[in-house]
Amino acid sequence: MKGPDLSRRRFLKCAAAAASGVAAFPYFVRSSALGKAGTVAPSNRITLGSIGVGGKRPGGQGTVDLTGFLGRDNVRVVAVCDVDRVHCNRARDIVNEKYGSKDCSTYSDFRQLLGRGDIDAVSIVVPDHWHAIIGIAAAKAGKDIFSQKPLAYSIPEGRAICDAVERYGVIWQTGNSMRSSRNVRFACELVRNGRIGKVHTVKVGLPNLNNIADNGDRISRETQPAAVPDGLDYDMWLGPAPWTAYSPGRCHWNFRWVNDYSGGQITDWAGHYCDVAQWGMGTDLTGPIEIEGKGVFPTDSLFDTVENYRFDCRYAEGFTMIVAGPFKDGVRFEGSEGWIYVSHRELEAQPKSILKSVIGTDEIRLYKSDDHKGNFLDCIRTRSEAASPAKIAQRSVSVGHLGLIAIRLGRKVKWNPEKEQFVDDSEADRLLSRPMRSPWHL
Repeated sequence: MKGPDLSRRRFLKCAAAAASGVAAFPYFVRSSALGKAGTVAPSNRITLGSIGVGGKRPGGQGTVDLTGFLGRDNVRVVAVCDVDRVHCNRARDIVNEKYGSKDCSTYSDFRQLLGRGDIDAVSIVVPDHWHAIIGIAAAKAGKDIFSQKPLAYSIPEGRAICDAVERYGVIWQTGNSMRSSRNVRFACELVRNGRIGKVHTVKVGLPNLNNIADNGDRISRETQPAAVPDGLDYDMWLGPAPWTAYSPGRCHWNFRWVNDYSGGQITDWAGHYCDVAQWGMGTDLTGPIEIEGKGVFPTDSLFDTVENYRFDCRYAEGFTMIVAGPFKDGVRFEGSEGWIYVSHRELEAQPKSILKSVIGTDEIRLYKSDDHKGNFLDCIRTRSEAASPAKIAQRSVSVGHLGLIAIRLGRKVKWNPEKEQFVDDSEADRLLSRPMRSPWHL
């Protein structure tokens, strides 16, 4: 046995031997292995595999989510997977150092990790164009899933995820941590309970420009075709996306600014702030009925996702959501009796007295979670719905997808949120999805 804790399988084997009276030699275990002293017994620990463990730097999102699970007694990371061997080996070393062992397995193909019967759950932190394929495969494998936002690359792919989660009965938590923010929840409860009167406008500010990791001459060099680095399975990185020559700026952090893999700042952040807007308005299981917008798609660079954008969404509930890059990041609810602004850092209101309000026991109370990963792990045990399930994340990022389509078309589009279809608009329908590169499919 390596490391301070017994694995679940080893623990059960030893327990069975003890029950049968077999004892070839004295077997001593630490009290922590039995769940004493406030710790969790191995037999009760959730085993987790991390798919996608890279990022902009060692502190990238894949590493952030990995270490966020490593620091918890009720879960053990047993495997990591990444198409970049450098990222994978670095993550393995982080896991092994944390546990004081050499037990963490590495994979370059997510299907191998999902094939392990001893893994209960997975964390998925991969480019957007991979979310649906890996998420659905994980659901089919019976794994509970923590997957980063946005839910999916397109509305149909997101719906396919929702269907798979329901069909296979797995827990899904989208990495939209604002659903576990006290300030955000309080702001949304204030809006829901009428503290600012009837809401007529919701202004959503998202980052405006493509946040390219480097600039100047280096960016120019990184957008040019180059040899694929040793250790990167570039064909696997592309997966269902169209084939194109490798360039350093295409992969890892900067994938967000390439339309083949992402919707840019709009879809990267719609899963946060459009989600907050819909939570506050009680429309997080529906969507807008009319959308129009404008923006600029760069044409002189690899990085071609939209910038300097604005789109307006009209809802059947009688309000308009305006999403714009130039707005201050966050969500501002404007009503007949005041306004409330909330972001991941700030909470403001006018009149200020609104923030001293107390939500009564007989008023609307929203889902309470103050720890996003902890909520996911708790829901694995209770089999209850997580704070940010797929069906809600689908509606949040759909706002962004619809805005992008309206901007591309340069005109108003009408949307049926119940059917998730455009109304008599074949041109818009063609922009809802794209074919996947063979052999990948949903």
